[in-house]
Amino acid sequence: MGAEQAWVLAAIPAGVFLVLALFGRALPRGGDYLGVAAIASSFILFFVVLADFLDTPGKLGPVVNDIQWSKIGDTFDLRMGIYVDPITIVMFAVVVTVALMVNIFSIGYMKGEPRYHWFFAVLQLFAASMLMLVMADNLLLLYISWELVGVCSFLLIGFYWEKRSATEAAKKAFITTRIGDVGLLIGIILLWRAGGTFNIQELIHLAEEGHFSQPYLFTALAFIFIGCMGKSAQVPFHVWLPDAMEGPTPVSALIHAATMVVAGVYLTARLLPMFEVADGMLLTVTIVGLITALLTGFIALAQTDIKKVLAYSTVGQLGFMFIALGAGEPAVAMFHLMTHAFFKALLFLGAGSVIIGTHHNQEMDRLGGLWKKMPITGTTFLIGSLALAGLPPLAGFWSKDEIFVALEHKWGAWAVILLGISAVTTAFYTTRLFIRTFMGKPADTHVYEHTRETPPVMTGALVFLAFLAITSGFVVFHEVGKALGFPGGITEFIFLPHHGPHEYELKWGFAAASLAMAVVGIFSAAWMYWGNDLRRATALANWQPGLYDMLRRKFYFDELYQGMIDRGVLGFSYIVSWFDRYVVNDTGVDGSAQITGFTGGVLKYLQTGRVPNYAMAVALGVIGLALAGLVVRG
Repeated sequence: MGAEQAWVLAAIPAGVFLVLALFGRALPRGGDYLGVAAIASSFILFFVVLADFLDTPGKLGPVVNDIQWSKIGDTFDLRMGIYVDPITIVMFAVVVTVALMVNIFSIGYMKGEPRYHWFFAVLQLFAASMLMLVMADNLLLLYISWELVGVCSFLLIGFYWEKRSATEAAKKAFITTRIGDVGLLIGIILLWRAGGTFNIQELIHLAEEGHFSQPYLFTALAFIFIGCMGKSAQVPFHVWLPDAMEGPTPVSALIHAATMVVAGVYLTARLLPMFEVADGMLLTVTIVGLITALLTGFIALAQTDIKKVLAYSTVGQLGFMFIALGAGEPAVAMFHLMTHAFFKALLFLGAGSVIIGTHHNQEMDRLGGLWKKMPITGTTFLIGSLALAGLPPLAGFWSKDEIFVALEHKWGAWAVILLGISAVTTAFYTTRLFIRTFMGKPADTHVYEHTRETPPVMTGALVFLAFLAITSGFVVFHEVGKALGFPGGITEFIFLPHHGPHEYELKWGFAAASLAMAVVGIFSAAWMYWGNDLRRATALANWQPGLYDMLRRKFYFDELYQGMIDRGVLGFSYIVSWFDRYVVNDTGVDGSAQITGFTGGVLKYLQTGRVPNYAMAVALGVIGLALAGLVVRG
């Protein structure tokens, strides 16, 4: 098996999905071992694909394997296949690694849950859909996989369908992302209409050759980017992601780290050569990323649900990735996507460990001091927190540092300053989360006394991800990349052809500034919350209650959208309903019937069948004619 058969990585979990969906209820333990075995097989085969890919001539040449799917005369020729290049390889590594850890962790987390087999079945379909999405060589196959990912997220977010909040969250995620998906479909149709092909590489070549006019290309890519914004929860589509926490926590880890939300980042990176050709698109991507990183960072400061803090953190870090893409650096964006996947999966699974260990408590107001009770969870969570905050030598430091360098080079100091504010807030709310959960005095002694460390099947996954959160950032260095069999560091592995590869060079000024941002955020939060003492935080909230309420209520986005639905959508629906009731039904349909009935009722008196009636009619007619004659003569 080689890179040309990379489709097997998706085929194995897809096949196991069918087995578990049809027969899982009858299998021992719901067939969870089949799910783990399927993803473990894909994980092992990934290294076979990687070895074959690195063995190809030229080291970085893409591997293509496609078949003719449909042909209509000489006007339509559709080929479906896979396209494996460095970006695909990185996405493979992220998806199979995180999916494997989520499957293993879920054995402990979901134990005893109803529909246990169905949970593992959909996990397999989720991973298979994402793997197919990242290797699709054309926009049509990508769109099919894109929608499958959305369906899986809907099923898993609403897994606890008995809870109204879970079903509402699932519908909210599905509808919000569907708005973006409509934009993606429109963009795909526009590109096909002008380019005559769905093949991604052919469309990129046409764009670089000037086949599309600038307004047309910008419009098509803007619609596609709307799809990316919806899937990756960028402002103003970010509202669905925090509510998605209603699903089981392993699902949150999979969605936030390796599957659904990174799909938008991946597609933008894949089409980045086209974005570069379209005037204004890179700036648009950068502005969206900056707004998202700033806004969600501030919102996270006032959240008390540990999963929602991490959810807003994910949205902000996705903003960082889009900023790197807006700076024209796909390698930097994919580097941060990879490191973020490992430490964010660690943090979400760590949150899941806390929830199970404390008997389903996830509000910081009921936690505190858990490190003593859960030493493995606490230690690994600390590693993930410091990686998210950007403290060296953990993975998050190296990838964030590269984003600042790329941003300054492309857009200048103003953009760096704005992103720096977001970096400080990230370190602040991450430290706040760790202190209020694991340090200081317990906020609820009953919860603390009944807390226990989670089983090895769960903590083992945390330890493995913690190892990756520590080490994965070093792949940026040339020597490490060479030692692993790559041409060099990640910036020498992923690059745009016209930019060429470049070896990573540490910019000491940016590194010092990045470290300073992390330190400021960490120490500010430590001063504010040390010992799980909330007096300083409460005083600050009371000093500006309006501002605190705005952050706590997420800048009122949910209220704004609800108001738009109530006064806009429902108001328009009322007008349509009134028109349908009174104009279409009562006037158009019933009215014509009533007119016919009235006319018939009047005309029936002309043919009564009674002689006296006819005699009266004749007499009245004679009188009428006589009167008319007199009037005329007079």
